[in-house]
Amino acid sequence: MILVTGGAGFIGSNFILDWLAGETTPVVNLDKLTYAGNADNLAAVAADPRYCFVHGDINDRALIDNLLREHRPRAIVHFAAESHVDRSIHGPADFVQTNVVGTFTLLEATRAWLATIPEAERARFRFLHVSTDEVYGSLSADSAPATETFAYAPSSPYSASKAASDHLVRAYCCTYQFPALITNCSNNYGPRQFPEKLIPLVTLNALNGKPLPVYGDGLNVRDWLYVGDHCSALRAVLARGRIGETYNVGGNSEKTNLDVVKTICAILDELRPTAKPRISLLTFVKDRPGHDRRYALDAGKLARELGWQPQERFESGMRKTIAWYLDNPQWIENVVSGSYRNWLATNYEQR
Repeated sequence: MILVTGGAGFIGSNFILDWLAGETTPVVNLDKLTYAGNADNLAAVAADPRYCFVHGDINDRALIDNLLREHRPRAIVHFAAESHVDRSIHGPADFVQTNVVGTFTLLEATRAWLATIPEAERARFRFLHVSTDEVYGSLSADSAPATETFAYAPSSPYSASKAASDHLVRAYCCTYQFPALITNCSNNYGPRQFPEKLIPLVTLNALNGKPLPVYGDGLNVRDWLYVGDHCSALRAVLARGRIGETYNVGGNSEKTNLDVVKTICAILDELRPTAKPRISLLTFVKDRPGHDRRYALDAGKLARELGWQPQERFESGMRKTIAWYLDNPQWIENVVSGSYRNWLATNYEQR
């Protein structure tokens, strides 16, 4: 089997669904079920005998030790992380605890367990650490996309915590010959994304006739990666990636935030027409502190070594994403809770 941490979150749940659709290997999903972890994301496989859910924290060393001894995974795919920049600005401690200390706990438990298993099992084991393009920091408008050899320059508590976890994983490879791989992905979008992030937030607000908040001038640029493409990249890295290597996973779709909002509005106006174009709801709000201007990834190494390329164009991926939200109103109702509304008030109304 494989052990997935944070598998009830956005990317993790899509990865598990994708994995079970194409693989026979069972999955154990360890998730703390914080606000963004949603068991409903995996309702389709809840009764599948290949799927096992464990409610727990990656900081719980005794729990990790027991899971490793009991299930003897051939791989760990490590998604578990606090991942929202704005929340890291309001409360950085949780990000250090989960992203840095939690990753350290997982590494130490795995290293100790590997020392107890037969050499053949140890030789085929892999630890895949899933990280972000934000560790490379902000790029200028004319800069080439970041490669795997770019210097780290994180600028938020979130990206700094992910950079620290990347460094820990890389150090374990060098010091302990730990069989790890690292991926750094660009901005993901797709089904099941918690609506604190730009695309689901704007989609849901536009459907409900609410303001569409855009930071600053709206010209911050991100490279957008459809989550299904990300899942296929992770499977490729896990199957054929070289131990100790880092692979960038990009979508080849650089867009400004303003372009993203306009695309969402245009698709919704087509699918659910209203008397007034939804772009009229656009509202510029005060920029967040330290807002990086541009992220972009060079995923050429992944293409050259493993033959991976994204299959979705931004427009096709956006249509699939918006269609999913339109088709799943119950999922939306379940996640848009009082705590979520309180978060929106904390982060946006004061701007």
